[in-house]
Amino acid sequence: MNQNDFILTLACPDRRGIVHHVSGLLLAQNGNILDAQQFGDEQTGQFFLRVHFALDDPSEVKALRSALKASEVGFDLQWQIHDMHKKSRLLIMVSKQGHCLNDLLFRTQSGQLPAEIAAVVSNHRDFEALTQSYGVPFHHLPVTPETKQAQEHQLLELINTQNIDLVVLARYMQILSTDLCRALSGKAINIHHSFLPSFKGARPYHQAHARGVKIIGATAHYVTEALDEGPIIEQDIERVDHAMTSEDLSQVGSDVESLVLSRAVRSHVEHRILLNGTRTVVFR
Repeated sequence: MNQNDFILTLACPDRRGIVHHVSGLLLAQNGNILDAQQFGDEQTGQFFLRVHFALDDPSEVKALRSALKASEVGFDLQWQIHDMHKKSRLLIMVSKQGHCLNDLLFRTQSGQLPAEIAAVVSNHRDFEALTQSYGVPFHHLPVTPETKQAQEHQLLELINTQNIDLVVLARYMQILSTDLCRALSGKAINIHHSFLPSFKGARPYHQAHARGVKIIGATAHYVTEALDEGPIIEQDIERVDHAMTSEDLSQVGSDVESLVLSRAVRSHVEHRILLNGTRTVVFR
């Protein structure tokens, strides 16, 4: 990858000539396609495209944007161009379980995750020291039913002033308001402590243990106003057995949650996800 690499993501109604047209626009700007993935959904009639390309002169991206803009009407394009060398700025939200937060902090600092954690927000102070040990600002925003609206207003101000690209709910155990969910549409990812839709709510691994489950898992999805029903990005499972305690299941579950959430965040910051109604297209 050189300093002139970009990602183009595109969605539009499926028809002949889309790839030919886009390739022609790239060629006209001396663009070199390094990787391309596409998917046509027969059910929805939508076409999805992700192109990794390089430009000899990065200033030519302006002309490419203009050409794509001119194509919007004819092809009904929805598109974005991303500079691969601009790291996404993340805001992590957490409550009193810190395994996902710790994993994301480590992955970003070690360079395993191509993103920057700009801030951590929590309604508790449990992970203030951990966050600050990574040199990341920690914001304690406690919340009660009476202060929820004011707290969410503070949160939105922080998101705007810090130019946040993605909010990550890393076991943040508060339900976001409808207004906040709408404000963060497509820009907030939650990790759910089960292979959806089973065992919603508190103490999920104790529920799973009581039911004698043989598989546990985790689901990362975009946040919507419909609780835990947003478009799914990533899932994984682990087998468990009758000899394991609820504490054993919690440990296994924590590991799966951390892995699934980091995969989902990586897919988002690498611009591999396109929304397809209530589903996602995730290019690997």
